[in-house]
Amino acid sequence: MQANREYYIAMVPMKLLKRLFAEEYSDYLSPEYRAQRLLNEFRIPEMKNYIVKNRNNYVFSALAASIDGSIQFRASKMSDAVGILQIDMDAVFLINDGQHRKAAIEAALQEDESLGEETISIVFYKDEGLERSQQMFADLNKHAMKPSNSLSTLYDSRDQLAVATKNVVNEVEFFHRFTDKERDILGKNSSKLFTLSNIYRANMKLLRKKNCSSEDEMFMVQYWQTVSDNILEWQEVLHKDISKKELREGYIVTLAIVLNSLGRLGSYFYEHLDVDMKEALARLRGIDWSRANNKNWKGRIIREDGKIMSNEQAVILTCNKIKELTGVPLSQEENNKEQMFKRSHHEFKTRRRKDL
Repeated sequence: MQANREYYIAMVPMKLLKRLFAEEYSDYLSPEYRAQRLLNEFRIPEMKNYIVKNRNNYVFSALAASIDGSIQFRASKMSDAVGILQIDMDAVFLINDGQHRKAAIEAALQEDESLGEETISIVFYKDEGLERSQQMFADLNKHAMKPSNSLSTLYDSRDQLAVATKNVVNEVEFFHRFTDKERDILGKNSSKLFTLSNIYRANMKLLRKKNCSSEDEMFMVQYWQTVSDNILEWQEVLHKDISKKELREGYIVTLAIVLNSLGRLGSYFYEHLDVDMKEALARLRGIDWSRANNKNWKGRIIREDGKIMSNEQAVILTCNKIKELTGVPLSQEENNKEQMFKRSHHEFKTRRRKDL
């Protein structure tokens, strides 16, 4: 019993899902007459591939469904809680939660018929009409809480880049000390400076791929350790010469956008292993990372109103300035963005002078 209502749990062979559940709602049926969202077809291939590629260790949680029709539970002799649920042949089954899992299973069955003999648990409820089904959908989804990207990265052992990123964080002292492995957003008084998801995304910028070899991991450790050694403000907070509060408020080197820019910078050295990376990165020591340094950062990462920009263009333009200051050449794409930025910046300054 749950909330004074009976429910039943059954282990259902996957090959029966398509026969049990009717087709999804038509696009023409208004939301108020449905008890479920429309199926998002774009989610299905990824979920299907998850099953097929992890044939021996995939995990899917239970579906929830309502039965519109006559049902009768016959308890076994061993226990009143175990038995057979008899359902009228004309009964209609409605999924309250798990429609995308069901669709992904059906898609996976088309590639691997042996999945049909495996089972998935379904929690069955007696259908009490549209209003109750809509409320069930709302309740089941309202209180479902998606884990943070950082925690997902921490627990993901299939994603090679996630595994490598965790190792990078453990090997690079600055990251090890100041990376939050659980949260995606840090408070202003947090004892940490970065999140694990920040570093994962920066490594994506660096490698530009998710497949990651042991050599790639060694390169990332070497790169980020060298970066850490040469950003003086990172070293100062590491050795408690300045506080984390001072670092956050006065400098840009704790911003995720800067971390992504440094990841993008790293991709140059990853693709040009013949370049002396340590010599180039030693020039990071001469960079003024102050938020007040309008000459370097205004228009690139800091807007005219002082707010931080966080789009891809800001990543590229910030990386461009770092490359300029470390003597690293720009790619064709970066050079094009740089020329566009300088033209627009010049036009903006000209308009301001005229207005004055």
